[in-house]
Amino acid sequence: MSAVLSAVPVPAVSADAAAGLGEQEFSFGVADFERVRQLIYQRAGISLHAGKQAMVYSRLSRRLRETGHRSFASYLQWLEQPSAANGDQEWQEFVNCLTTNLTSFFREEHHFHELARDLKVFTARPLRIWCNAASTGEEPYSIAMTVAEATGGAGVQIVASDIDTKVLATAARGVYAADARGVSSERLRAHFLRGKGGNSGFIRVKPELAKLIEFRTHNLMDTRWSLGDPFDLVFCRNVMIYFDAPTQRRVLERIHAAMKPRGVLYVGHSENFSDAKDLFRLRGKTIYERV
Repeated sequence: MSAVLSAVPVPAVSADAAAGLGEQEFSFGVADFERVRQLIYQRAGISLHAGKQAMVYSRLSRRLRETGHRSFASYLQWLEQPSAANGDQEWQEFVNCLTTNLTSFFREEHHFHELARDLKVFTARPLRIWCNAASTGEEPYSIAMTVAEATGGAGVQIVASDIDTKVLATAARGVYAADARGVSSERLRAHFLRGKGGNSGFIRVKPELAKLIEFRTHNLMDTRWSLGDPFDLVFCRNVMIYFDAPTQRRVLERIHAAMKPRGVLYVGHSENFSDAKDLFRLRGKTIYERV
């Protein structure tokens, strides 16, 4: 599992807020929620605010059922004990439960118009692109479609990573509902295969598109990144909003180190890194250039 960062103080949740969960299948107190907040911060850099106790209870309850624990205190104590009985796999399940995976094809569409232009400017090959919050795959496949349409795909390498192993497995399969939002009818015909018989109602990414992408598990909190050669273009969209300011700075420094000079960073619509001008300069709407 990943190396951890030292936890920082977070505002305590009130007993009244915790009591708002009402009748519960499992014992879940203020101390349990605070411990979950510290652990997910250490493992994934995610800073949960005090209003997330109901979400934590709902998502982690499944793990208690599957592991046979009757309280969060028991589960968390077991989780933190190094043993062959749980090990890294349960830590991964813990992280998977608490990550958020909202995505769609061609989300924040202006980025893909800019990407098509950037692909014509960045002529050196191989050209490397990193999508570091791949989720269930809609974003990296949107990148791959743009690459295929702008360049044919030759000499372009796309690395798509995520901390959540379950959504990454979905991404690697490349199977989606046929009415997937954000994909035009032209792109459906060009880049997807339609399911038949028992697979009716689903589409699968064509092999020639899928081969442009390498999927891999990656935790942005790792102190050492093994991502290969520096990247020309990086998509890190709607990720930093889950981090506090010190964690954002550390991750930005590592992304900076993983990019080529004058490389391009695409970020989410609510993310602003104007306080990191020594690393990135604003180039356009939610698009930065590496200094």
